[in-house]
Amino acid sequence: MTPTTRRRLAAVTALATVTALAATACAPRTSTTENAEQVDPTSLVTALPAATTPVDEVTWAVVEGEPQTLDPASSANVIIPNLCDSLLTVEPDFTIEAGIAETAEWIDPVTFEITIRDDVSFWDGTPVTASDVVYSLERNRTPASQWFAAFALISNIEATDDDTVLVHFTAPDSTFRDALGGGGGAVMSQAFGEAAGQELGTSGGGLMCAGPYRLEDWKPGTEISVVANPDYWGGAPLTERIRFVFVTDGATLTSALTAGEIDGAFNVPPGSRQSFEGDGGAGRLIVGPSTASYSFGPTSADSAAADPLVRQALSLAIDRQVYIDTVLQGLGEVQKTIVPPFVFGGMEAKDIYQDAYDALPEPEVDLDRAKELIAESGIDTSVPLVLAIPAGAKEFSQTAAIVQSAANDIGLTITIDERQPADFGALFFSPELRAGIDFVSTVGYLEVPGVLGYPQLFMLPADLGGIFNWSGYSNDVVTADLQAARTATDPTAAADAFVKAQEVFAPDQLQVTLAGAHHLTYLSDDLTGITTSVAIYSSPWALHLGAE
Repeated sequence: MTPTTRRRLAAVTALATVTALAATACAPRTSTTENAEQVDPTSLVTALPAATTPVDEVTWAVVEGEPQTLDPASSANVIIPNLCDSLLTVEPDFTIEAGIAETAEWIDPVTFEITIRDDVSFWDGTPVTASDVVYSLERNRTPASQWFAAFALISNIEATDDDTVLVHFTAPDSTFRDALGGGGGAVMSQAFGEAAGQELGTSGGGLMCAGPYRLEDWKPGTEISVVANPDYWGGAPLTERIRFVFVTDGATLTSALTAGEIDGAFNVPPGSRQSFEGDGGAGRLIVGPSTASYSFGPTSADSAAADPLVRQALSLAIDRQVYIDTVLQGLGEVQKTIVPPFVFGGMEAKDIYQDAYDALPEPEVDLDRAKELIAESGIDTSVPLVLAIPAGAKEFSQTAAIVQSAANDIGLTITIDERQPADFGALFFSPELRAGIDFVSTVGYLEVPGVLGYPQLFMLPADLGGIFNWSGYSNDVVTADLQAARTATDPTAAADAFVKAQEVFAPDQLQVTLAGAHHLTYLSDDLTGITTSVAIYSSPWALHLGAE
């Protein structure tokens, strides 16, 4: 399809503003095989061919809904990586390579040196300098940043000349370099950011980055449009313009994709597998490996949900294979603990991590033991527990129904609190909004490699990066071993320390992990491909689209 004949469908605007959500809860099946063909792991796609043909416009759906901000320190969404390049980049095989930084390496155990490429400019033509990098990294040294955990051990960041930055640490940190491949390494203009102040990243304040696209317009509630950066250091994108529309309702999204009204989307609903794979659609479903996992966890230290016996009981009451067959339509796999195996596949000590993961017990269903654990907990089972889910996603409604049914089987009552996507997202950053909620159900993902991402966020004290440790989880052994894994300079020593921590936190079920999910992309037949990974849930860190 040539640029002159590309579809221009007014329906897309209507789709982006849909407020009547059609998703409904679905009771779990008893069969574990019905209509759930499993995916051959060897067939998972890690990348598509590079685009070759220019095109004027692509419409891309953001299934998570409209972001509150495009500030990389405060949000993670598919739009930001197209605007803001990072110091390093995530490759399709989930390894880290150079980005805006020509080099980024440890020069001693507590000093990290970043050398910036000399051919990188912001959208306005001003060169990226070491001062801009210092400004960008400093913004993550606060618990308000979602990247704080990777910056918690930094003592000082300084620019030593126009293209060199030194980051000083209180102790070695094995997580920092990988974090620079995600939003933690996104580089923004210091001059623009300081002028924008609190409005930075909003529809009114905008932003200034050095990515392949620049922000063109943000129509709140409707769409965000970006246009190609002709002076991009990596080469101008082939797609001149991308319209990001917000379609959170799975049924609406499926209809628009298969009818060709929207060109593509990441993280499409697995419940629509048959529609995506059926004859007559306008595109194809691409299935890849992923760091994504469905889970639910406690939101308060005062709730019965904070009791590990309660979480262990619920875990024993849920059949993971049934969950995969019904909710994920076979597009996933049983995951033994909160840390998905995909994250350590490219690590130097991957065999140690894999052997330890393989040694973990397989999740099982044992209702009798689950009931015993509830009795041992001593909680008041007459008080319902509240599970919060986002509205509009069939998978979350089904998840809630399965958890609710499992709870009922062991003498617990769970009620469902369904919230609009923006309100649900706010739960993660506003403690007062979590009042009255016991569990929150999520599909989480890790943007960069490394086994410590989830444990640091959920199991450590807040000052060490545990920004999602809402239940006040505290185990001295886990904390000590995770910190030892983080500060070890030898990969084998780091792996051994992590394995020791995992042996303790895995049974605690701080997050009840239901399944690992494959990465699902639906792509219009008009598009030739994506130049970077489509296989990782958080990717691509730079989305380049083209058309046939």
